[in-house]
Amino acid sequence: MPELNKNVPSRERRRFPGISSRAYEHPADRSALVSLRKLTGFDKVFKAISGMLPERSLRLLFLSDSVRVSDQQFQHLHDMLRDACYILDLDKVPQMYVKQDPQPNAMCIGMDEPIIVVTTGLVELLDEEEMRAVVGHEVGHALSGHSVYRTIMLFLTNLALALAWIPLGALAIRAIIAALLEWFRKSELSADRAGLLVGQDLEASMRGLMKLAGGNHLHEMNVDAFLQQAEEYDRGGDVRDSVLKILNVLPRSHPFTTIRAAELKKWSESRDYQRIMDGHYPRRDEDKDASARESFRESASSYADTVKNSKDPLLRLVNDIAGGTADIGGKLRDRFNNRGSGGSAPADGSGPADPSPN
Repeated sequence: MPELNKNVPSRERRRFPGISSRAYEHPADRSALVSLRKLTGFDKVFKAISGMLPERSLRLLFLSDSVRVSDQQFQHLHDMLRDACYILDLDKVPQMYVKQDPQPNAMCIGMDEPIIVVTTGLVELLDEEEMRAVVGHEVGHALSGHSVYRTIMLFLTNLALALAWIPLGALAIRAIIAALLEWFRKSELSADRAGLLVGQDLEASMRGLMKLAGGNHLHEMNVDAFLQQAEEYDRGGDVRDSVLKILNVLPRSHPFTTIRAAELKKWSESRDYQRIMDGHYPRRDEDKDASARESFRESASSYADTVKNSKDPLLRLVNDIAGGTADIGGKLRDRFNNRGSGGSAPADGSGPADPSPN
C-alpha cells in the first residue's frame, strides 16, 4: 500500500495527526464507545462472535457483484478516500465499493476490516465536494469503530429476537432495539462531524443533506429555509405532535435530514469545532485513559441541555415539571433547615423565618 503521507489533498486542508474519534463524537455516542472499549474480555467476545457472522460471504458478494474503487475504477472516489484517511490520520485505507442501486445511500460495515459501500444513486446525486463530505462521514464511522460495534450489536439483537417467545421477551427486545437505534442516530451525528472535518466545507455538507431530502434540485432549495424547517419541527404544535415525533423517529437508524443539518451547523459554530481546527484535540494514544464515568457525565449533560433548550412542547413540559419539582424541593429543604436551626418558616414557605420567642 502506498505511503499515506504522499497522498496530499487536492486543495489545502488541515490535517489532524493522531486524532482520536472522541474529538468529534456526539457525547451519547462517545459514552457508549468508551464503555465498550473498557469492557474486560470484550476482545474474546468479539473474536467468538466474528466467527459466527457471514463477513467473508459479504466481502465475496461485494467483490463479485459491485465495483471496487481504485486508481483504475472510480478514481475520483479513490482520491477522496485517500484524502479522508490522510486528514483523519487513518493508518489503513478501507476498501470501497460502488453498488448499483438508484437509492442514494452509503454504509460502513465489517468486523475484521471495515468496508465502505456507496450506491450509484448517491454518486450520481452529489457533486465532488458534497461526496467528499460523505466519504469523510464513512471514514469517521471506520475510525470510531462503529462498523465493529454495530455489527456485534445487530447480531446480538437478531439473536435476542429469536428468543422473543420467552414471556415478556418481546417487550424487552423492543426496549433493546429502541436503545440501540438511539445510539445509531447519535453515531450518525458523530460521522457528520467527521465529514465536516474532512471536507472542511460547511456549505457542501449542507448541500449534500439537502439533496438527500429533496433530490438534485438545489436551484429550488434554500439553506436558511431548510434549517428553518428543523426549527419549526423542534418547536412543533402541541404535546400530540411531540408524541407523534417520538413515534416517527423510533424505528429510524438515522436522524431526519433537517435535524442533521441543524445539528451540524450548531457544532460548526461551537468552541469544540474551533479547537479541533486549531489543532487542540484528544489523541488516539490517550484513548485507553479515557474515563467512562466522565463520558457518561457528558452524555447526561448533553441530554439535559437538549431538554432545557428545546422548544418542543413535551420537552418544555418535562423541563417545567423538573424545574417546578426542584423549586418545591428547595422550599421544603429551606423549611426543614429553618426548623432545624430553631426557626419557623412562614405559612407560604417563602421569606426568612421568624425568630423563635425566648
